Amino acid sequence: MSGVDFGRAASDYATFRAGFPDRFFDELEAHGVGFAGIDAVDLGTGTGTVARGLALRGARVVGVDPSAAMAEQARALDKQAGVSVRYVQATAESTGLPSGRADLVISGQAWWWFDRPRAAAEARRLLKPGGWLVICSLDWLPSPGSIPEATEALIAAANPKWTMGGGDGRHPRWLDELEDAGFRERVAFEFDVAVPYTHEAWRGRIRASAGVAATLSEDEVARFDEGLAAMLAERFPEDPMAAPHRVYAALGRT
Repeated sequence: MSGVDFGRAASDYATFRAGFPDRFFDELEAHGVGFAGIDAVDLGTGTGTVARGLALRGARVVGVDPSAAMAEQARALDKQAGVSVRYVQATAESTGLPSGRADLVISGQAWWWFDRPRAAAEARRLLKPGGWLVICSLDWLPSPGSIPEATEALIAAANPKWTMGGGDGRHPRWLDELEDAGFRERVAFEFDVAVPYTHEAWRGRIRASAGVAATLSEDEVARFDEGLAAMLAERFPEDPMAAPHRVYAALGRT
């Protein structure tokens, strides 16, 4: 889908989009990915959700994103969290960072936006021998009768160019891409989680998605948001509510 600009949704993205749960970082550690004292690069860092999680666990982190608006939001959130992350305005395919310095390169909720072979090659360039590339996602699950299923129907009606619905939160092709890029010790893990959202927070999270504020006009976003609010009030009156999600991660080592 062309014309996606997450900078237009930076405020909602920072305020409402849920980050990876603690269990995600625990699973990485269980697979041999350490955090304390490492040098990490977060590709497509956005508002720094993953970068902040790493910094809170003792990593030195550089967040890479082409959007200055996203970095501005990330710095404000870092200050609130009491951590320091360095942000670089660049693309995942050409970060401009030095070679062979990173213990970990990670990309959360962003890999599908990249030229993936080039991004994987850039990750290999950045990594030390034995370093890890982690590609991960936290996707809502549009199971029958769920909040995400009903929401996806509204997004598709408002934005016919949006084609990202109907997923199951699994991305096995990432393992193939790691293999193609020469990574070894490839492994994947997944788990499901019910993410709590108030009605207001879910509306903000959906406004921040690729199919809404990142692509639609302000008037179109406002009309969509009104429709989403009405749908939630009618079909899912519980507030807060729980939205089913799946965490998926593919790991490879240099």
